[in-house]
Amino acid sequence: MIRIAVISDTHDRVPPGLLERLAAADEIWHLGDVCTPETLAEFEVLGKPLHAVLGNNEWHNLWPLELRLERHGRRFHLVHIPPAKAPAGAHFVLHGHTHVPRDETDGRGVRWLNPGALSRPRDGSAVGFAWLTVREDVPPEWQRVAL
Repeated sequence: MIRIAVISDTHDRVPPGLLERLAAADEIWHLGDVCTPETLAEFEVLGKPLHAVLGNNEWHNLWPLELRLERHGRRFHLVHIPPAKAPAGAHFVLHGHTHVPRDETDGRGVRWLNPGALSRPRDGSAVGFAWLTVREDVPPEWQRVAL
């Protein structure tokens, strides 16, 4: 089992108590709009594997625009701005950008996930992140946590 903390759209803001919650993660995935690299350094202190993609508010190119990761046979596509359609071979598309939580499955069976934003949430949603739990032989679990 792998427990992944999925975060997005920090915009240089780390809410109080977030790092303590993320300490329980096996990995941390950041879906863009970190903004300054020093913000990501706050998460690196936890000593967990950390994967980040560029958002549309970064002024540097320290992280890739997209990542493809595989965990327990599931293929995850990480990107900031959601693409028009899922990339070939992806079982899950995880994105940020909209500042609105999302958990939808498209007509091809690809699950689209967005943890919402850690700053400036929209559509009445609260600031938050999500836990993605991936196990062998059972569908991954997605649980959004409001802060």
